[in-house]
This record gives sequence, structure tokens and C-alpha cells, in this order.
Amino acid sequence: MDEPDFAALYERHARDVYRFSLYLSGDFALAEDITAETFARAWIARERIRVGSVKAYLLMIARNLYRDASRRRTDTSMPVDLDVADAAPGPEASAQARDELQRVLSALTQIPEHEREVLLMATVEGLSHQAIAVALDLSVDAVKVRVHRARVRLNAIRAGMESNHVHHASRHS
Repeated sequence: MDEPDFAALYERHARDVYRFSLYLSGDFALAEDITAETFARAWIARERIRVGSVKAYLLMIARNLYRDASRRRTDTSMPVDLDVADAAPGPEASAQARDELQRVLSALTQIPEHEREVLLMATVEGLSHQAIAVALDLSVDAVKVRVHRARVRLNAIRAGMESNHVHHASRHS
């Protein structure tokens, strides 16, 4: 792959890799670092990139970098001051969007990592079960099971958060 093609590859996939890294880690700075390192490693191994599987290949690199970083880090908490840019008018809508994103990111961190990464690859990144299976060296059936389990866990966690949020809000009203 020559340089102009690699630049196009970066332009096409950098936001996806960043978003995936952010959802895995919950850390903006770490997501930026993982994204940069993902493309540095892809550049070094660019002759191994197959056009049909490039996104899955990049997400696999990002996932491995996240795992390496997780082993080195002890604090994996979500940022307390998470801010979301919201085009909706008014501060109330912006506050609701921030709260919702914070709850989703918090819920994602409670799902086992091997299920979270597969769920994100399938839902956020839109990869097929086959592409995920190739990227993670799993069977397609194993990918389907992990996606299903992750969805069930996420829904249960979110339901628990919502009932706690409603219960907490009603006590302080």
C-alpha cells in the first residue's frame, strides 16, 4: 500500500478507531493515544493489510493496544467531568445528553471486556459477525453468543441504573 492510499485509509477510519477506543477505555486521552498508535502499527505492517478487512484489522490493533494499556493502568474509572457537545437548544437538553452518555459509558465498563469489545465492533462500528470473528480469531457462533450476552448484560445494567436513578430522585424530591 503506498502513501496516498494509506492517507485515505487514515481519513476513512481514524474517527471509527478513536470512537471504538473511547468506548472501550472511557478515557479521551487514552483513546487518542490508541488511535495514533493503531495507525503507526498499521503503517509499519501495511503490506499485510487486506482492503476487505482493513477496518476489522485496525479495530483489532486498537483492542490489543487497549488491553496492553489496561494491564499497565490501575485506575479505569470513567471521567467525572464528561462533556458532550449537543446541538439541541437549551442547557436542559445538553445536561440530559451528558447524563445519558455518562450512564451508557458507565454501563459499558461493567460488561466483561471480551463481550464489550465484540458488542462495540458489531453495533458501533457496524462490522459483520464474520469480520469480527476473523479479527478476534473466534468462530462466528462465538461472536454471536458474545454479542447477545453483552446486550443482555447491558440492558440489565441500564435497567438497574434507571431504577436506582428513579429511586434516588424520588427520595430527594
